[in-house]
Amino acid sequence: MSPNNKKKLIVLRRKLDLLDNQLINILKKRFNIVQNVLKLKEKKSEIIDRKRINIILSNIKKKSKKNKIDTKITVKVWKSMINAFIEYEFRNFKKKK
Repeated sequence: MSPNNKKKLIVLRRKLDLLDNQLINILKKRFNIVQNVLKLKEKKSEIIDRKRINIILSNIKKKSKKNKIDTKITVKVWKSMINAFIEYEFRNFKKKK
């Protein structure tokens, strides 16, 4: 790699690091909302809502196409995020009395 390309790579990686910091802040906000949603659920069977998941993934696919982003990437990221939050909800579900 040429010295010029090395410098460009460093700059681009710094930009990625800044974006990662923003994503962490957004994930924290999402996490807080999920915690509040979980408090409302009375049965474990309410944790997975297939219809809602399909709507979310469909919307992500449409928005990705509109924004010229590879839909395989965005759908995979959202599926992974949704599954991670579902696992979190199952681990932290408290049965209502």
